[in-house]
Amino acid sequence: MGKSSLMNRLLGEKIAIVTARPQTTRTRITGVLTLQETQLVFTDTPGLHKPKTRLSRYMVEQVQETVADGDIAVLVTEAQGEITAAEHALLKSIREAGERCILAINKVDTLSRKELLLERIRLWSELYEFDEIIPLSAKTGEGVDILCRTLCAMAGPSPHFFEEDTLTDQPERVIVAEIIREKLLQNLQDEVPHGTAVTIERMHEREDRPLYDIDATIVCEKQSHKGIIIGKGGGMLKKIASLSRAEIEHFLGEKINLQCWVKVRDDWRQDEKTMRQLGFK
Repeated sequence: MGKSSLMNRLLGEKIAIVTARPQTTRTRITGVLTLQETQLVFTDTPGLHKPKTRLSRYMVEQVQETVADGDIAVLVTEAQGEITAAEHALLKSIREAGERCILAINKVDTLSRKELLLERIRLWSELYEFDEIIPLSAKTGEGVDILCRTLCAMAGPSPHFFEEDTLTDQPERVIVAEIIREKLLQNLQDEVPHGTAVTIERMHEREDRPLYDIDATIVCEKQSHKGIIIGKGGGMLKKIASLSRAEIEHFLGEKINLQCWVKVRDDWRQDEKTMRQLGFK
């Protein structure tokens, strides 16, 4: 639906990974935007879906807890296609929570005719009385400023929860791990990337020169998946590391020495102990 892309666009920085695959986001990610006296705190959640593993149940719980905790919900949908069962379920949760809600219709840049947008607005308006319906494009930025101004106008009085220069509450290690996982999702096929997780074993800045040494472990579910991730002659793993290195250097503002290893943890998405070790608590 573009939730992560929209939050990145609002913040002006990439703090959430983005791929074309569903269920890319696995945990709640907080983004902070401070505009003079107003501070907006965004929570990007996993997409609501029918859980099939312990991990996916954890992801759905993240969505439900966020809906219950938030002040304003921004329901992000696409400008085309059917209203999905997951969207109906999410709307039901918002209705039960009695939460103020903005409908953000994303990807309006893909529409060939304005009439299609009007029809989309009509369909959603019949389902819920939204506080605002805002057509936008996270890709081009169209309408995103309107969403930002609307959120500022709806914000209630409160002290700032974060320092003015804070962008996210995510530790650097977590963002670095997510960048590597993004490259896995973008470059591997079929079910393999969804069965991967990334942990940062070491992240150390050298004292003698501006360079980070980073050791990352890619966890997968099957021995055959390990072979696919490594690739012929180590080619795929080298590609993943190279693409990750470039983006991590941009994020940290420093050169890095990145080493990646691949380990097998059989069916880890069903194992609660392993999930906790990987940070899903």
